[in-house]
Amino acid sequence: MEKLRIAIQKSGRLSEKSMGLLKDCGISVSNGNRTLLAPGKNFPVEILYLRDDDIPGYIADGVADVGILGENVVLEKGEDISVISRLGFARCRMSLAIPRDQEYKGVQYLQGKRIATSYPRILQQFLDENNVQADIHEILGSVEIAPSIGLSGAVFDIVSTGSTLLSNGLKEVDVVMKSEAVMVKGSGLSQEKEQVLDKLLFRLNAVMKARTNRYVLLNAPDESLDEIIRIIPGMKSPTIVPLAEEGWSAVHSVISEEGFWEVIDELREAGAQGLLVIPIEKMVN
Repeated sequence: MEKLRIAIQKSGRLSEKSMGLLKDCGISVSNGNRTLLAPGKNFPVEILYLRDDDIPGYIADGVADVGILGENVVLEKGEDISVISRLGFARCRMSLAIPRDQEYKGVQYLQGKRIATSYPRILQQFLDENNVQADIHEILGSVEIAPSIGLSGAVFDIVSTGSTLLSNGLKEVDVVMKSEAVMVKGSGLSQEKEQVLDKLLFRLNAVMKARTNRYVLLNAPDESLDEIIRIIPGMKSPTIVPLAEEGWSAVHSVISEEGFWEVIDELREAGAQGLLVIPIEKMVN
């Protein structure tokens, strides 16, 4: 069987998260010496370690079949590749920032100004959509120091916590886009590689669903069961098991991580007791 070649960032947190995701999918990679190309031991894949900026080009050229990288890099490079799965980690935002002592009343503030960035393509699209003419100054790294040394009047960069902006006397004023890690693929994959990719995506979806859901067990009076089932309908329907104590049942179901505490509060108000919340390792439909 043909091996699916997966390109990932060669170092950093995104690389660690990507390898962790593959491991959770049951894919073991033999790469003790951190070679450029490493085979999978128990799944028909091989891992190609690259700089994140190089991944879109390698996929577009057919050197790699799929890749895991930040969505912002995909959009900035503009290669003929498509997003096939959003992975839910490495979340950040692409934002405009200006000196803290400046007043920002909207995007027209940028008219005629010089903006420093490592993402000129994304920034230019944003400016065009807002009919703003500005001078984009492309620099690599340390974008946030540009205003303090007189290089620009604003910056456009990745923001995670905002602490770097604050330490450089800047304030975030406009979020242009939000980004996260995505899996992308190129065109022209063979039928055999498409079959391997389908199997990989099946495993990915099982792992990702498990990460965003929790298994909940609780005890409830029988008269409250209809309300509790309404609150936590589960994947298809909850499992209801009568308890030894008459008039009570145990309820097993799955709840989403989103709004988790609000759901727990509703369950308690409905009469649920002895709630146990358990992480899910895999979740297969």
